[in-house]
Amino acid sequence: MKGVILAAGYGTRFLPVTKTVPKEMLPLINKPSIDFIIEEFVSSGIREILVITSRRKQSLEDYIDREIELEYVFNNEGALKKLEKVHPPEAHFYFVRQKEMRGTGHALLLAKSFVNNEPFVVAYPDDLHFGKPPLTRQLMEVYERTGSCVLATLHNPPDINRYGVISLAADNLHVTDIVEKPEKGKEPSREASIGRFLYIPEIFKYLEEGLEKHKSGEYYHTYAVRKLADEGKVVYKQVEGTRLDTGEPGGYLEAIIKYAMRIPEYREIIERSLGTGL
Repeated sequence: MKGVILAAGYGTRFLPVTKTVPKEMLPLINKPSIDFIIEEFVSSGIREILVITSRRKQSLEDYIDREIELEYVFNNEGALKKLEKVHPPEAHFYFVRQKEMRGTGHALLLAKSFVNNEPFVVAYPDDLHFGKPPLTRQLMEVYERTGSCVLATLHNPPDINRYGVISLAADNLHVTDIVEKPEKGKEPSREASIGRFLYIPEIFKYLEEGLEKHKSGEYYHTYAVRKLADEGKVVYKQVEGTRLDTGEPGGYLEAIIKYAMRIPEYREIIERSLGTGL
């Protein structure tokens, strides 16, 4: 199983900082968002990871690379804990640039040669997951039972109309359709698709087919997912654990607070600050 991280977007909701800092490098305290995705992949057994980037995102490659100077300093100091923090992840990384912002469907096609006819997990770095088993592993376990594409879903989120909402077959497992941002009262289910997908390699055939028919604007993966759903090759998995959405500033702030509350030293600071009215 291989992993693909979609990190080519502009991050316009976070301007002006994203003029120079990739959204994927915005940290929760001291750890950039992309690092949580990498950890999820590695702890799920994935060792080959493709990062789809764009111009202005060289810092993503630099972050994943070795930091020779710091390694030298920390080795000489015997600072093993600091050395551990700059050690690169235990995986092989590959990078490709999406030269035009043509949507996620177009970006996924850039992964075709990397995937090489294997199933693969796609992650959006603004969807972070905490819990065991890791979300990627949860999807892999469903794939191992079904051999199908697996969509991660949230059950009945309060803002469900912001998401793609899936339609379900009578077996309450297979997905028959996905409706993007349905009108209130017209949701086909209470299962909202989030930024984690396990795809079978057959999806590339339909991504290419859909792109040929696409007329204008950004091209997304929905067409291909629907075609596979028509063949009975798409199922879903409700997320177990905690999901944090860092895709817009309010959610990012909430994610920082929730993440910090998991760490005793930071929780103490938050509680003390709130107790004094900030």
